[in-house]
Amino acid sequence: MSTTADLVAALKKELKAAQMTYADLARALGMAESSVKRMLARGDMPLSRVDAICRALKLDFAELARRVADAQPLLAELSAEQERAVVADGKLLLVAINVLSQWTAEQMTATYRLTEAEVVKYLAQLDRIGIIELKPLNRYRLKVAKTFRWRPHGPVMQYFREHVVLDYFGGGFDGEGETLQLVHGTISRALAPAFAERLQRVAQDFAQQHQTDQKLKPGAVEGYTLVLAMRSWEFEAFTRLRK
Repeated sequence: MSTTADLVAALKKELKAAQMTYADLARALGMAESSVKRMLARGDMPLSRVDAICRALKLDFAELARRVADAQPLLAELSAEQERAVVADGKLLLVAINVLSQWTAEQMTATYRLTEAEVVKYLAQLDRIGIIELKPLNRYRLKVAKTFRWRPHGPVMQYFREHVVLDYFGGGFDGEGETLQLVHGTISRALAPAFAERLQRVAQDFAQQHQTDQKLKPGAVEGYTLVLAMRSWEFEAFTRLRK
């Protein structure tokens, strides 16, 4: 939710865009110009005053709040508390994964044994957690960045390690468009970050293609999960054989 300071900052931008001076605003509010300057400089005022300034600008308060929300920085990572809330309910986790893939509520109810009421309930929970901003007609806006990732040692990744890894790697990776590569080698420590950066770019390309292909018909797309990893590691059974 936007703070009053965020709303005031947005109002300053709107005043500038409308070419309305502090003197103009003071006349519209029936206040002294010095009082208006002081009020805006503090960046803190009652919401009733924010609403009055909106009326002077002929700007709907809800539209101002929407612009503020759209300007908020996107999350690259959730807090551990937010992640714990997501994994506390299996259906909520399912809906969270679906919204990260930008599925509509209709797609979720058509694909899974979820009622419309359940989907709406879980979307509302994700709104409270901070992953999405729920809008009318069960639409939503993602509040996470394209570079979003689950916390490396957080509740969600721990859940996946315990319940998903074996299921994922149990496949043959021999279907169309599938591959599994296991490459081991010793390279310069100075070059390792460059390889990690390349992998990150592949992940970003995949995410960007996902965004682009949302325009295609459902039958023209297929769900894929891309797992990229690179770490300094040796199989424990081998480590035990070291001198």
